[in-house]
Amino acid sequence: MKRACELASRAVTEGAGGPFGAVVVKESKIVGEGYNRVTSMNDPTAHAEILAIRDACKNLNSFQLSGCEIYSSCEPCPMCMGAIYWARPDRLYFSASRYDAAQAGFDDEFIYGELALPEQKRSIPVIRVPCPDSDEAFSFWKNKENKIEY
Repeated sequence: MKRACELASRAVTEGAGGPFGAVVVKESKIVGEGYNRVTSMNDPTAHAEILAIRDACKNLNSFQLSGCEIYSSCEPCPMCMGAIYWARPDRLYFSASRYDAAQAGFDDEFIYGELALPEQKRSIPVIRVPCPDSDEAFSFWKNKENKIEY
């Protein structure tokens, strides 16, 4: 956790992005790390946890992080929680809460609230547009014999 918090401070001192850091640990060794680089990379997805997951997956040559633990300086936002669930680590530890982040001006709590609303009540309109061909890729996937499931 100490390294995750160091990375959070680094993000601020370098002007890379917000005060968030994360590390991925496997067998007591850091295998991936990241800190928020949203503003320096002009990438709203460049959150600490996402970058740490990408780094760990690259270093472990795997798209999943079973056998790993993630340490985050703050409770992950909904996007990062989704990525963490997809990566499938054994556990997640965090220090500051989403409420602490809100006190510092970050809108994670707002996004958590938005996701709980029905689609028609969200601040960004979410509209389903059916396409006759949208099921084709799912059919290909379902019938593919040599797929790598995840």
